[in-house]
Amino acid sequence: MRARTTLGATVVVAIALVAAGFLVVALLRDNLYGRAELTAEVSARSIAGQLASGTAPAAVTLPDDDEAAQILDATGRVVAASDDLEGLGAIGDFAPAPDPVAAETTEEADDDDEDRTDDDDDDDGDEPDDTETPSDEQGSASGAVGSSVAYETVTVDGEDAPYRFAATTATAPDGTAYTVYSGASLETQEEAVRSVADTMWLALPVLLAVVAVTTWLVTRRALRPVGAIQKELISITGGDLSRRVPVPASRDEIHSLAVTTNTTLAALDHAVAQQRRFVADASHELRSPLAILRSQIEIARDHPQLLDLDATLADVIRLQDLAADLLLLARLDAGERPPHAEVPFTELVREEVARRSASDRVPVRLEVEEDLAVFGVRGHLARAVGNLLANAQRHAATAVTVTLAAEDGEWLHLDVGDDGNGVPAGERRRIFDRFVRLDESRSRDEGGAGLGLAIVQDVVLAHRGMVWVLESPEGGALFRMALRRAGRRPPRADAEAGDGPDD
Repeated sequence: MRARTTLGATVVVAIALVAAGFLVVALLRDNLYGRAELTAEVSARSIAGQLASGTAPAAVTLPDDDEAAQILDATGRVVAASDDLEGLGAIGDFAPAPDPVAAETTEEADDDDEDRTDDDDDDDGDEPDDTETPSDEQGSASGAVGSSVAYETVTVDGEDAPYRFAATTATAPDGTAYTVYSGASLETQEEAVRSVADTMWLALPVLLAVVAVTTWLVTRRALRPVGAIQKELISITGGDLSRRVPVPASRDEIHSLAVTTNTTLAALDHAVAQQRRFVADASHELRSPLAILRSQIEIARDHPQLLDLDATLADVIRLQDLAADLLLLARLDAGERPPHAEVPFTELVREEVARRSASDRVPVRLEVEEDLAVFGVRGHLARAVGNLLANAQRHAATAVTVTLAAEDGEWLHLDVGDDGNGVPAGERRRIFDRFVRLDESRSRDEGGAGLGLAIVQDVVLAHRGMVWVLESPEGGALFRMALRRAGRRPPRADAEAGDGPDD
C-alpha cells in the first residue's frame, strides 16, 4: 500500500508539475515576445513618422544593436537599411496596404497648395515674403503614417536568433509611399525561455524525489498503527481473546478501526466464554443423570428386585427434557428462525395452563382477554409459556396467577406470578442466564437445570419482545412477557423496529 500510494502521488505531482511548467514557459514566451513586438512597432512608427514629416530615407535615423530596420519604396526597392540588414533584399512582403484616406488627404493638401499659390500670384505683391512660410509648413505636414501594423517572425541571414518584425506604411509630403520594416531581436527572449525551461527540467527530478520520499515516510507513519494492530491480531489468533489491539491517539479512520476491532474482540471473548461455560455446565448436568442411570442399571443387572422403575423413568424424562432444552438453545444461538405465522395466543395460554393444572399440586388462577394473537412460532411460544408456569409452580406456596391482557392496542402482556419467596432485586437480571439457579433451588429434586428462564428470554427476544421480573402483589415473583399483537404492524416492520413496551 505504501508503494502504491507513493507511486500514485509521485505520478500525479509529476503530471501537475509538467503541465504547470509548460504553462509558465508559454506565458513567459508570450510576454517576452509581446515586449519585442511592442519595441518593433514603436521603432517602425518612429521611422514612418520621420518619413511622413518629409525626411529623406537616407537621412532617417535607423535603430542599431538588437534592432534592425528597412525602408522600401513603392517598387519594393530597399532605399535604406540598418547595419544588420545592409546588402540584403526586402525582409518580407507582409506589410499592410497604404491607407487610402491618407492618400486622398495628401492629394487634397496638394490641391490646396496650388490654390493658395494661384491666389498669391493674383495679389499685388504688397504682402511680405514671409507669408509663404506657413504654406511651406502645411505642405511638410501633409504626410501620413499608416494606421495598420503587421507582424511576423523572420530569420535574418547571418543571425543566430530570429527577429520579430513590425511593418507599416508611410506617405511623404510629396506623395511618395514607403514601406517600413522594423524588428527586434529575439535572442535575449529565447535565452530567457530556454533558461527557465532547463531549470524546470533539472528541478523536476529533485521535486519528484522529495515528493516520493515525503509520501513514503508519511504513509509509513500513518500505517504504523495498522502494523501494530495486525501484529496483535496475529497473537490473538493464537487463542488469547482477552488481549486487545492498540488504539492510536489520532482521531482518524485507523482509530475507529482499532476501537471497532476491540469491540468485536470483546463480544467474541464474551461469546466464547459463554460457550465454554455452557459446554461445561451442560456436561455437568448431563453427567449426573447419566451416572444415576448407569448406577441403577448396574444394580438392576445384579439385583433385579431392587430396580426402581419409577425413579429410573423420572431420570430418563429429566435427561430427555435437558437434551431438548440444550437443542433448542443451540438452534436459537445458531440463528435458526422457523417460519412465523399468526398464533392465537389466548388459546395457547389456556392450553398450557390446563395441561399444568391437571398434573401439578399448585393451582393456577387464569384471567385472560379473549382473541389475542401474536405472530411467531407456536412451538417456541408454548415452550416459553410452559417454562414460566413451571418456574412459578416450583416456587409458589399456595397458588399461581396468570393474567393476559392487551396494552395500548399494540402490545399484550402475559403476567405469571406466585406467592413464593420472590427474586432479590440484585438477581433479577442474572436469573435469565443459562444454568443459573438461586440458592433455594439448588436441589435437583426441586429445581431444574437452570435453562428454563434462559429459553424464555431467547424465545421472547427472537419474537422482538421483552421479558422481565417484578414483585408480585402476593409477595412472590411476577414474570411479565410482552409481545406485539398480530395484525398491528407488518412482521418485517416489527423485526426492523425492535422497540419494546414501557416497563
